[in-house]
Amino acid sequence: MRVLGLMSGTSHDGIDSAIVDWSMEDGTLTGVITHTGERPYPAELRARVKAALPPATVSMGEVCALDTLIGQAFAEAALSAGPADLVCSHGQTLFHWVSDGRVHGTLQLGQPAWIAERTGLPVVSDLRVRDVAAGGQGAPLVSYLDQLLIKGLRGRGGALNLGGIANLTTPEIAYDTGPACALIDAAAPPYDRDGALAEAGTVDERLLAELLAEPYYRQDPPKTTGKELFTPGYVTSDLPQADLVATLTALTARTVTAEIDRHALDTVIVSGGGVRNPALMRMLAAMTKARLVPSDALGIPSDAKEAIAFSLFGWLTAHGLAATVPSCTGASGPRVLGTITPGSGPLRLPEPLAEAPVAVRVRRLGDPRAGSPGTFQNAGAAPPASA
Repeated sequence: MRVLGLMSGTSHDGIDSAIVDWSMEDGTLTGVITHTGERPYPAELRARVKAALPPATVSMGEVCALDTLIGQAFAEAALSAGPADLVCSHGQTLFHWVSDGRVHGTLQLGQPAWIAERTGLPVVSDLRVRDVAAGGQGAPLVSYLDQLLIKGLRGRGGALNLGGIANLTTPEIAYDTGPACALIDAAAPPYDRDGALAEAGTVDERLLAELLAEPYYRQDPPKTTGKELFTPGYVTSDLPQADLVATLTALTARTVTAEIDRHALDTVIVSGGGVRNPALMRMLAAMTKARLVPSDALGIPSDAKEAIAFSLFGWLTAHGLAATVPSCTGASGPRVLGTITPGSGPLRLPEPLAEAPVAVRVRRLGDPRAGSPGTFQNAGAAPPASA
């Protein structure tokens, strides 16, 4: 089954897409990546999304407009991706309702009817809320894929995603560690290209110490956070821009490596936009003894990993399989995620599967290698050394 995964994260810059042709045999799920892409939001829409984020208040009229406009943008991204049998759309998170360490609700906009209408395909959407309703954090959902992937690493393996927010998956648990690129992007909009500002600046140890006093870092997992806490105005400083960006980059590196070392991880698969920030990656490498392996080296494009994960979630939902790890999200049990919007024809789903996959193998179309640096196989494959 070819499933198109669509994802827009906490950077709010556009829509990542991935089509993966999934098949399972003897408990091993094989995914062949036939497409990955990124479609930036139109400038006006991105401005409206950013203007609606906390601490701003918006009218229900604006919520309705954004739900429609984001849905239409996702539909355009789906149309340009290529042929598929099913779409799984994450939508755009506008609010994650967290109080006293508990998630009470979550809101992703991007009306799936627009995708179904334009593509004629059934659409799985609104995936996080079912986990929240079961007492979970609704994140990080990608931990399901991560835990399959890290089974193939020697020693204690982990997976780290550096988007707007950083999340870490270990063999036992997964959670948001704090900001990854969110505060850096706010200080150097739209982002610190090639980490140039961080490289030119000097870390201000006094400001860094103040930022590290944030209570979130001392909360026990499972836990999630977002731009509801780490807003663009979270840091106010008179530092020169380069020094501020260097300090915020160090904040991400310090908080992430503290959690990597806390779990005594030997190898960590790293993905997300932060992989493209050489200053951040150098700081991380200098602070931790763990080997950092970009997911690209294992056959999974770092920019598309979450879109690939949502493609997987769509396949799981279509086959009646749960896509959550309760120890990671805190839910009371595994749950089949999402709601399904029919396409242009009758809704026909595959026969439900009785057993979930126990292993995963992912490769690009046209790359026949298995268990090599171009392809990741979670069956004892040793990853290449990090660059």
